[in-house]
Formats: sequence, structure tokens, C-alpha cells
Amino acid sequence: MTTRGFHPTHVVPREGLPAFQTPDPSRPATPLDPLLPVQLVGRRGDWGRIVCANGWSAWVDGRLLVAVPQAPPRAGAPPAGAADPRPLLARAEEALARYRAAAEELAAGRLDAESFGERTRGLRTGVVVDGESLWVYDAEHERWAYCEGARLTTYAATGQLSAGAENEGRQPTPLVPRTPDGR
Repeated sequence: MTTRGFHPTHVVPREGLPAFQTPDPSRPATPLDPLLPVQLVGRRGDWGRIVCANGWSAWVDGRLLVAVPQAPPRAGAPPAGAADPRPLLARAEEALARYRAAAEELAAGRLDAESFGERTRGLRTGVVVDGESLWVYDAEHERWAYCEGARLTTYAATGQLSAGAENEGRQPTPLVPRTPDGR
């Protein structure tokens, strides 16, 4: 049962996370499931007070929580610092084509597992298409970008963007992406 008004701000990391009734690691812990949605409602140093969808509250190591991206920019709103999406889409297509070619050779027996690993090592791409909305991973700048057709904007970045990304008109974005109104 989800508590009314519950909006997750974070998820538990893939490894799970111990939760405590008080911010004291010497007390008994309750394990939280991996990727469990939680709402961060307070902090005390590195400790984070979370609330789960069922209303249960606990303390966790807040540094380990994974932020949930906010909604993408609204379609039709003028993008700030946007760039042409085609070069990034071409890089994603190239990475996927290289992976597919190696997978086909592996399946056909023309490549062994070790060679497959060598050929695909370092390939990173990600694409989500939902109607007119597109999220694409830019491995070169370690960021997710959002596109609604003609313009690409940074959605979330794992750190500061490189000078190359900034020179392409994109601004550095923190781990927590901008809200639709640009804040």
C-alpha cells in the first residue's frame, strides 16, 4: 500500500542497504531491498532519513542513495543550451552496430567469448525512445541527454561535463537533473 502523497526522490542501491531506527550503526539494522523507491525527508551529517511507500521511516547512509531523475523538460518549451542530437545519435548507432556485429560473430562461432569481450570492451550506449521523447546516453561526456526531435539538452550527468560538451553549448549539470522550469 502506497502512502498518499508519496513521491520517491531516491532508490536504494543495487546492493541493498541497511536501515536503522536511529542514526546509530551499533543498533540492529533492517535490510532494504535493492532499487526500493524511497523519499529522502531529512539529513543529519551523512545519515539520511527516508520514508518508504508504505509510510515506514528509517535512517540510512544517505551518501549511498541513488537520486531518481525528475520529469524531462516539457515538450514545446524552448530548450536552453541545446545542441543538435544527430551526432550523439550517430555515436549510439555506431556502438550498437559494433556490439551487434560482435554478437553475430559469437553466435555464428566465428568468435570466442574472450575475443567477444575484447571487441566489446569500452562500448557504452543507452537509448530510450517513448514516442516523440528520446533519452540517449552520451558516454563521451558521461551524461544522459533528452531530445524531443530537433534539440538535445543535458538531462543528468555523472559529474562535471568536459570542456568539449560545454563548447557544444551544453552547461554542466549535477547528478540531480534540472526541473522542467530550468531550476
